[in-house]
Amino acid sequence: MSIFSKQFIDVIEWTEPEDGILAYRYPMEDMEIQSGAKLTVRDSQMAVFINEGRVADVFAPGLYTLTTQTLPILTYLKNWDKGFQSPFKSDVYYFSLRLQTDQRWGTATPITIRDKEFGAVRVRGYGIYAYKIADPKIFYQKLSGTRDIYQVGDLEGQLRNTIVARMTDTFAQSSVPFLDMAANQAELGQKVADNLKPSFAELGLSLEAFVVENISLPEELQKLLDDRIGMSMVGDMGKYTKFQTARSLPIAAANEGGGAAGIGVGLGAGLTMAQNMMNAMKSSEPSGTTSSATTLEPAQPGAETKFCINCGKPIPKRAKFCSECGGAQ
Repeated sequence: MSIFSKQFIDVIEWTEPEDGILAYRYPMEDMEIQSGAKLTVRDSQMAVFINEGRVADVFAPGLYTLTTQTLPILTYLKNWDKGFQSPFKSDVYYFSLRLQTDQRWGTATPITIRDKEFGAVRVRGYGIYAYKIADPKIFYQKLSGTRDIYQVGDLEGQLRNTIVARMTDTFAQSSVPFLDMAANQAELGQKVADNLKPSFAELGLSLEAFVVENISLPEELQKLLDDRIGMSMVGDMGKYTKFQTARSLPIAAANEGGGAAGIGVGLGAGLTMAQNMMNAMKSSEPSGTTSSATTLEPAQPGAETKFCINCGKPIPKRAKFCSECGGAQ
């Protein structure tokens, strides 16, 4: 077919119709670029000329007049007829250099890591990252190719899997215990980003931001961690038992019945229970220590005694309650 039956393009430009487009092939079907045509590359864009399947040139933002003088590499690739202003039989691809923000990443399944405190631990994580095209030539050769449109969604799975793989490596090399990871998320995110940048660069991309929003355990492991934290908060089990016993005395007294007599009997039962528990704990205390709790015991011969104001039984002089009737003194 004669070239005079072709349609010639004298203006080449592209404006992004929507978010999420990384690469766009300028429509060239049944059309050829006229020598002297104007190529407009806007800020946040770059253009790549493909001639006979090979990258001929890359254009940064600006306005260009396309001739064999401005495209010497095309002259090298093809023997131009200088007497006739031959059109370029080439393809033009536009690449968006805009920052692709708010890209989400997350672990589909827990990552098993080795923790110096808990041993093997499975953790989950999620966050956001941002990237942009840094080298359109590499991006074209390795990712977008001859597709008419290449979008962010086409690359999402590849980048997410790369992030999770690098996170696993970073966690394995990190000396930060799991319990301290929440306080060091910014530092951890920076380490992951440093490990990711070479992988992004191999695809012609630049990783601009990486944020770890949350690191957590699976639900069943989180329950075990909560139990362990609770035990650590209790501390001394002996003191905790004494504290719980003291709190239970009023409840035990109230449940025995109403009236003054009921209160006395209830207190006596409660104090007897407390005495038995504290005597049991005394046997586990180191020798040379004395429990601070007041013990209730009958008056011994020769000891200082007094008589209960309720039942008249002899009781130790310092006793606050009668060991027989439980009455307050």
